[in-house]
Amino acid sequence: MNEEGFVKIGGIEQWVTIKGEDCRNPVILFVHGGPGNPMTPYANSPYRPWEKDFTFVHWDQRGAGQTYGRNPIEPETEEHILSVEGLAADGVEVAAFAARHLNAPKLVLFGGSWGSVLGVHMAKRRPDLFVAYVGTGQLVGPDNDKESYRKTLELARASGDKKTVEMLEGFGLPPWTKPRTPGLLRRISRIYEAKTTDPAPVSWWSRSPQYSSDEALINYGKGEDFSWLQYVGMKGDGMRYGVDLPKLGLDFEIPVFMIMGAEDLTSVPEVAKRYFDSIRAPQKEYFLLPRTGHDHNHIMIEAQYKVLATKVRPLLR
Repeated sequence: MNEEGFVKIGGIEQWVTIKGEDCRNPVILFVHGGPGNPMTPYANSPYRPWEKDFTFVHWDQRGAGQTYGRNPIEPETEEHILSVEGLAADGVEVAAFAARHLNAPKLVLFGGSWGSVLGVHMAKRRPDLFVAYVGTGQLVGPDNDKESYRKTLELARASGDKKTVEMLEGFGLPPWTKPRTPGLLRRISRIYEAKTTDPAPVSWWSRSPQYSSDEALINYGKGEDFSWLQYVGMKGDGMRYGVDLPKLGLDFEIPVFMIMGAEDLTSVPEVAKRYFDSIRAPQKEYFLLPRTGHDHNHIMIEAQYKVLATKVRPLLR
């Protein structure tokens, strides 16, 4: 099975791909991160081997990738066009479409990084659509920025990197009002993550031919810029500052599995673990991976597959 195309979601056409070797396999809805970073151009590399056991549904969110190309908006707009609630509503529509289209009684909801925020919102809105929620690089709320800043500054001081320390101290404590600050912090934290983590193979980030055209590259880049500015806001008023998952309630109607990198400086694992410990679900398990940061690597991909194969798949029987 290899289907792709635009589907009417939330009143606009949004790009959805479906891949798998057997339509009877469990269906995974992958909610990408960023925001603005769909996995569709790269999914053939890290996740292709899974297609013999699972059917994958990838969706380019509103404002991202092919969906952005179909519905372009100037990246620098100061209008608040994207919202967590709106994107989560889109995600629920995608899930309902996939369930109907594939005749799947329930889907596995799989959210990473920014997608983990939407994933929790979706799981709370429509638990009837999902057999379980699997979150990786789980974001939670304001404590993510505080702990990311604190730990990155601590590492910079310990390494004697005076220039970086000076830059970080200039940011001050979050919340921030300058749109560049969160991105600069992430660039710095990636440098320190790289010192203690195993990298992903470069081949994973080779684009599929259909996503390598000039038009596709432009759409991806503009969508990334637009989504990021909607995320951070022009005056510290972006989507990220409204994220506070505990306020949604701590009770889940479906099993929850959380997979975190021990070296993650964006979704700091201590923040995710506090949230995980506070939630109530029919079943829940937390996995902390060594030599793994916020981004994909072999350790993360193997752990994700193991959780899906040994913990989630049996729930569908």
